[in-house]
Amino acid sequence: MDDSMKQFQKILIEHETQAEHLFLAKHQLVENDRVRNGNREALTSLRKIARTTKTSVPSPFESMMKEIGGAQSRPLVKEVCPTCGNHDSNERTWMMFPGTDVFARIPFHAAHSILEKDQEQLDFDSRRLQSTMKEKSLVLSETGALADKICPGVLKSLVTLTDKPK
Repeated sequence: MDDSMKQFQKILIEHETQAEHLFLAKHQLVENDRVRNGNREALTSLRKIARTTKTSVPSPFESMMKEIGGAQSRPLVKEVCPTCGNHDSNERTWMMFPGTDVFARIPFHAAHSILEKDQEQLDFDSRRLQSTMKEKSLVLSETGALADKICPGVLKSLVTLTDKPK
């Protein structure tokens, strides 16, 4: 093989490698979105069980002001979970752990805390994958189309090239 064919082969391998990385990132992003939607649905279900929304739970200051007229032995600031609200956070709920087929009965507060942390991590991973996809797309577009580097007749013959059975 002469040097021009070796160089052409090298360029093709680089393009194919970049395109494969782009497709892998896209596939991972789709899988990530599927898991994120499942997490979001689970969090919504837990909020319905607790009968709360993101804005319906009073702030710690509001809770403190309501209870300020009561007994002096109460703490000045009461921690209010935005998901649990006044729901019994020790009540047990079923949860399937990610990546396994194991169901466990864990406290309500622990279940939604795990899901919220997972959701934050999935959001971070999605942003990272989106930037990776942008980077790979930019690299592919900067290298230019193959038709710009070789004549269209040779490209057409490469596309229609088939092996003859022996």
